[in-house]
Amino acid sequence: MHYRTWYAIHKWTSLVCMVFLLMLCVTGLPLIFSHELNHALGNSVEAPALAGRDAARRADLDAIVADAQRRRPHDVPQFIVAEADEPDLVNVRMAARVDDPGLTAYYTYDARTGAFLSDYPLDSGFMTVMLRLHTDMYSGLPGTLLLGFMGMLLAASIVSGVVVYGPHMRKLKFGTVRHARAGRISWLDRHNVLGMATLAWLFVVGLTGTVNALNRPIFAQWQATELAALAAPYAHLPPVTATPSAAAAVNAAKHARPHMSLSFMAYPGNGFATPRHFIAFMQGDTAVTSKLLDIVMIDAVTHDVVATGSMPWTVSALMLSQPLHFGDYGGLALKLLWLLLDVLSIVVLWSGLVLWWKRRGA
Repeated sequence: MHYRTWYAIHKWTSLVCMVFLLMLCVTGLPLIFSHELNHALGNSVEAPALAGRDAARRADLDAIVADAQRRRPHDVPQFIVAEADEPDLVNVRMAARVDDPGLTAYYTYDARTGAFLSDYPLDSGFMTVMLRLHTDMYSGLPGTLLLGFMGMLLAASIVSGVVVYGPHMRKLKFGTVRHARAGRISWLDRHNVLGMATLAWLFVVGLTGTVNALNRPIFAQWQATELAALAAPYAHLPPVTATPSAAAAVNAAKHARPHMSLSFMAYPGNGFATPRHFIAFMQGDTAVTSKLLDIVMIDAVTHDVVATGSMPWTVSALMLSQPLHFGDYGGLALKLLWLLLDVLSIVVLWSGLVLWWKRRGA
């Protein structure tokens, strides 16, 4: 294609997604440090230090669920959730119905003593606002898909920007900023240099953001195909009506996957399980395998493991892209790098907007 065509693609794809990307970069800054900020704001807690045998013991999970049930007697447990980086904590997600897409409470307990530790604030607080703006702009699935489309436009903007920048590389050394030239030329040089410096990061974050935007469709496809196939042989069995034993189900899942730990477990009747079975999602113990999931299907009445398997590649790609999007692989050092690149990207986006405005004025 001609240079002018590439320039037009770069200009219009950038302008269309500019405001959305600025919002995503600004809201993404605190989300890079969501774990640390949630602790600082009191939204989440760390397990208290215990010594000796107390540090290794585990509380009765059914007693923990019963406590959550007492706190919200009109609601039911939906999920048992464990975090890979918080092995001594266990979370109980409550909802009005087991198949309700919303939740009414998210309780955190000490997995060793069973002590209640915190009630995460739902639909309020600084971090919740930042997360909702970053993921769906308080618009549900349409907002999520719109932001995913902005990620695709970002990819087109980056590719066309590389093509447009090519001719400049023949005239100037990389990194040159012509401070003595007119203001617009100086802005253009800064935009080009910082854009090339953040190119790979922006492409990765845009790609993983687009994958994350497909979260609901990806899991809906899994539920409609592979989960339905797992449940089909047991359709004749009656659904579970009483509160089943989560402790027995987790023990069965750990026995089936002894070298893995629980990531989360869906209760029978939930969209991630069947009317008769728990589905436990098990994670590995390395930086990468802790983001991937195996499934264990447990009969909620007999506590027998009736099926095991791995998630499809689409779900695996989603699970790997989520932590990469926020730099949650390499500890604090990677998060600080993500912070620096995020700030530089804000400068790139803002300088591009300034360049368009100055050219429009001229």
